[in-house]
Amino acid sequence: MKKTLRFFIWALIICLAIAGAGIGGAAWWGWKRPVPMQTPVIDYVIESGSTPRQIAKTMQAAGIELNTDAFVLLARLSGRDKLLKAGAYEAQAGDTPWRLLERMANGDMTQVRLTFPEGWTFTQMRTALDTDPEVKHDTRGLDDLAIARHLQIDQNSLEGLFYPDTYVFTPGTSDLDILRRAAKAETQLLDRLWAERDHGLPLENPYQALILASIVEKETGHGADRAKIAGVFINRLRLGMPLQTDPTVIYGMGKDYQGRLRKKDLEQDTPWNTYTRAGLPPTPIANPGKAALLATLHPEQHDYLYFVSRGDGTSEFSKNLSAHNRAVGKYILKRQ
Repeated sequence: MKKTLRFFIWALIICLAIAGAGIGGAAWWGWKRPVPMQTPVIDYVIESGSTPRQIAKTMQAAGIELNTDAFVLLARLSGRDKLLKAGAYEAQAGDTPWRLLERMANGDMTQVRLTFPEGWTFTQMRTALDTDPEVKHDTRGLDDLAIARHLQIDQNSLEGLFYPDTYVFTPGTSDLDILRRAAKAETQLLDRLWAERDHGLPLENPYQALILASIVEKETGHGADRAKIAGVFINRLRLGMPLQTDPTVIYGMGKDYQGRLRKKDLEQDTPWNTYTRAGLPPTPIANPGKAALLATLHPEQHDYLYFVSRGDGTSEFSKNLSAHNRAVGKYILKRQ
């Protein structure tokens, strides 16, 4: 009787071992085969704290026809169950379960891009963030001062404080995190360029350099003219002449600007109207790029006090008002 019992026990152990090996082998073989997918590319997001089983169900819900038990088994057998990282991922046709597991264990997340062009205002940046479906919109409903507090920025205006660039991030990243990166990049660049500036500039601090650079940025997109235009403004500041630059007037008009400046607009006083007020405006009027900052801090030395657009992206420079009026007649009023 005892021999019979021992025989059955050993037979059961052997059968379980064979079955376990078969299941494990089948699971391992299954991990080497491409996973059926409802579409060629599927994006999915793994929330923080998800277990391997929850992750498998998330992938299934997204359209990745994964075997939940097999996923959990191999994740545990391979030791990857403790390495799976939260974030946004992309599955592609031909991916095996093992490749999907490895991607999540390595944190190879999906990345998207958002570009803030040079010369954009903070309002334009907020619109881009608010309308981007990949961004987590934590700033919605917040005014600029509230955003400044979140970012620990000690300025009354956020204009000009963010470096224009292309930012790469994972879907679901907070707009505050993107703004924080852009603000840090601007601060680091400005501090470095300010330390390397030309001596004797009529600028008291980096913020004033930022203000003037934003004007240079808006005045021209022609690289060869930037330093010369910066030189005109530097000359005017040294002489106490008003800067008389249209982009500052437009900025001060806000939503009242309808695409055309009239004489009465130039005469309507605002803190940013550099026709009615001498010196720099109180804040930047846009986010300047590196080229505009370099031109501002290393302006071309010359005797020009005026410039006017030729209509082809370049500018005509003049040393006195009579020459400037002739240039205005030629290029603006179309008089020959």
